[in-house]
Amino acid sequence: MKKWLVIGIIVISIPALLYIWLGNVIDHAAKNSADGSNEYVIILGAKVKPGGVPSLSLKNRLDVAAEYLHKNPHVKAIVSGGQGADEDRTEASVMYDYLVEKGISPDRILQEDQSTSTYENLAFSKALLPEHVKSITIVSNDFHLKRATMLASKLELETDVLAAPTPQVVAQKSRIRERLALVKTYIVGQ
Repeated sequence: MKKWLVIGIIVISIPALLYIWLGNVIDHAAKNSADGSNEYVIILGAKVKPGGVPSLSLKNRLDVAAEYLHKNPHVKAIVSGGQGADEDRTEASVMYDYLVEKGISPDRILQEDQSTSTYENLAFSKALLPEHVKSITIVSNDFHLKRATMLASKLELETDVLAAPTPQVVAQKSRIRERLALVKTYIVGQ
């Protein structure tokens, strides 16, 4: 009986410790480190509602990016995101329009509108960068930045980050899902 109790404690403890550790990894990566030294920011896409309305997660990313772009007028942006089956416009086009409405000059914004995953966001955006650019700023919600920087590193990009707040209504779900995605990234690489 005692043997089964020990096995049960181990079986419960390992996933609990992994869950806590991944939460700490996510939190540690969500610290703003961008200082305007990178020539490009890549703003990762998120859900677009009907009528081309950014979800609250995407709006938060865009607001953080717009503020940063106003403070750093030499920086250019790549808005990255394709069109999901339930979206009537590409994420990139909605992001572009939002930034222009916030006063960012259209000639500072490139659109990557084919991606359907974080890895594709970064890989397809990298193809739009001038050849000499090897370091970028990533803008995404706080929970998402660890995996985004890991994937950028696999694409041989150095990064700093700007963390947008995650809406409370989706925070817990997003953090749980991101833990699973991080485990997959650690194992598979994407």
